[in-house]
Amino acid sequence: MAAAPDMKPPALVAKAAAKGIKLREKFGRGGTEVGLRRAYQLSARDTVTPKDVMAISSYFKRHKVDQDSTAHDWADDRDPSAGYIAWLLWGGDAGERWADRLKARLDKDEAARD
Repeated sequence: MAAAPDMKPPALVAKAAAKGIKLREKFGRGGTEVGLRRAYQLSARDTVTPKDVMAISSYFKRHKVDQDSTAHDWADDRDPSAGYIAWLLWGGDAGERWADRLKARLDKDEAARD
């Protein structure tokens, strides 16, 4: 039987979430209260649940289109878009990769139990 996956957010995910918190504070935009709570969880590297992983992975799937926003520049720390800040709150690109890998692992483990 395979070992249980590590449910602690990696350092790069925590770093992106912390950056999102700072940018949100500075610019007063980006993300919801749910996203902000997620950012605090990820930046503290608190262990996540399988339900959290599903929510994080789902967030990125729904919000990929935010990268096409023209209101502000994506990934510009001097004038970031609200979507970019929100993306960081959920762990940024590192969070997307981590959540997708973890979700795939959890899905595989679930299928093996069936």
